[in-house]
Amino acid sequence: MSCSPEHTSIDLSKLKLLNSGGDLAEYRAKLQGDKNPDRKIVSVCTGTGCKAYKCDSLAEALRDEVCKAGLEEKVEIVATGCHGFCERGALMVIYPEEILYQKVKSENAADIVAKTLAKGEVIEELLFVDPVSGKKCTKENDIPFYKHQQQELMHGGRMLDPRKIDDYIARDGYSALVKVLGEMKGDEVIDQITKSGLRGRGGGGFPTGVKWRTCKDAPGEQRYVICNADEGDPGAYMDRSLLEGNPHLIIEGMIIGAFAIGSSQGYVYVRNEYPLAVSNLTTALEQARAMGLLGKSILGSDFSFDIKVVRGGGAFVCGESTALMASLEGYVGEPRAKHIHTVEQGLYDQPSNLNNVETWANVPLIINKGVDWFTGIGTGDVSKNPWGGSKGTKIFSLVGKVNNTGLVEVPMGATLRQIIFDIGGGIRDGKKFKGVQTGGPSGGCLPEKFLDQPVDFDELTKAGSMMGSGGMIVMDEDTCMVDFARYFLNFLRDESCGKCTTCREGLKRMWELTNDICEGRGTQKHIEKLESLAKVVMDGSLCALGQTAANPVLSTLKYYREEYEGHIERGECIGRVCKPLISFHITAECNGCNLCALNCPYDAISGEKKKGDTYKIDQDKCTKCRICYQSCKFDAIDIRTGTQG
Repeated sequence: MSCSPEHTSIDLSKLKLLNSGGDLAEYRAKLQGDKNPDRKIVSVCTGTGCKAYKCDSLAEALRDEVCKAGLEEKVEIVATGCHGFCERGALMVIYPEEILYQKVKSENAADIVAKTLAKGEVIEELLFVDPVSGKKCTKENDIPFYKHQQQELMHGGRMLDPRKIDDYIARDGYSALVKVLGEMKGDEVIDQITKSGLRGRGGGGFPTGVKWRTCKDAPGEQRYVICNADEGDPGAYMDRSLLEGNPHLIIEGMIIGAFAIGSSQGYVYVRNEYPLAVSNLTTALEQARAMGLLGKSILGSDFSFDIKVVRGGGAFVCGESTALMASLEGYVGEPRAKHIHTVEQGLYDQPSNLNNVETWANVPLIINKGVDWFTGIGTGDVSKNPWGGSKGTKIFSLVGKVNNTGLVEVPMGATLRQIIFDIGGGIRDGKKFKGVQTGGPSGGCLPEKFLDQPVDFDELTKAGSMMGSGGMIVMDEDTCMVDFARYFLNFLRDESCGKCTTCREGLKRMWELTNDICEGRGTQKHIEKLESLAKVVMDGSLCALGQTAANPVLSTLKYYREEYEGHIERGECIGRVCKPLISFHITAECNGCNLCALNCPYDAISGEKKKGDTYKIDQDKCTKCRICYQSCKFDAIDIRTGTQG
């Protein structure tokens, strides 16, 4: 039989123009009716993470093998967005059995089709093995990483091709928009969002409904709806994955928001470093316009709204609302004073409503599933106060020294222990948990005593950290907390726009102080100056970058002060990462294999081969690059610090 090739581009002229909600319902029914309910769906992750594992080649190889086997009518290969478990790529799930294969390569395609898809046999070597229990997991929900999550936002994107609008429509896409346009007024939509307790997922946690209401009531000739996709936190990629995997969900949320506040123009401000997100979003916008779901007279109504994509230049500060809007206008991305709020006078001095990707993605779900469904997830009581709790789920980027890294979606109020140990599988290599930083570069570091802390907007703030946009970095016993604080100060001083002297010069000086401590030049006065400067930077900065920049230092001083004092008083770095405070030595375990000397790039190791007791490291030549430590197979390299050295 001849197999038709997979076409990633769709002829826009052939898309059906929908002139009403009834047209959309009829079109959806046809799409659903055309699908064979007995057809297996093979969901292949083609998000950015899995592209590093050549997922596109895998999807193409699977299609070829399905064609060769004559299974086109029984099996559909769907190239989807991110599945979340990024370090295990390339990932694929076979439905309805929910068999998950990880670390799949294109050369595995023939076996997968011949054995699993044709005969129902499971390929053992492609299954995930739990590093804690050693158990092989066949089904997706058997894997602890997925089992303990509640995926409301992410799961939809793993069932559709983001480049095909039909996939989204077939799964009830744009049904929330039809409900809003046909049954609700703008005020009613805002009331629903307010009652749901949805708070901004970009970091501030401001009640979304309150923001929408203020923008709608503000005087102005035009109102703008803006999606903040300028995700700049190191290690965070929640927004990127949503835009890549389910762009229509964000578009639908923005259209609903625009209808609610009376806007005719929207913008998505996205990082230029997100090429796949930009591509999939642009494709989705073009297809939505062609079908009458975006642009003039949406679905035949008297409501018109369109969205433009604007790519940012990679400035972290442009994640701040006023800096983002300055950049949209073509100016340098610098923040301004907040005595005039952007919802009243933002982009082009007009009322502007800015929410981040994840916030917009929640809107269609709330409209479709109802307020009671959303308020049934999370913590607190928002029935009388929109600030009274944290409702819904939250996506976190779980990275660092955990066994299972990736994107994690959990109900608000899940504890750090549940996220790090139940989902993350605990600390790698049997090491001890030391701390976790939440909230990105401006977040705080929390020690072990906070592991049972609920993760929501209010509880994390009480503990001295913050929710932020959802970054979560886990540290083990080998982490130096002074060096950790220095790293984020270095990031923030580079990303400061320089407008505020306190931020521009204060962060530079704070970095110099922590650098002195890490390099063995610190005194007690360094700690005093750090604490004093932190207050000045926080109080004297215009935007949240400066106002929260001291959090990594203040939280590590609060919970790990002994490490600062160890660096200063004993020249000791217990994480053994601050080079001026450590030295490398060859121990009696050396068997003279000569591997360390062969790999040393600076000829700092000498000795007579096969005579371990003759090997020495010349401390004057040693640059502490760790190559000898990493290459030694006999644990014969000892890293000493402080009085040990």
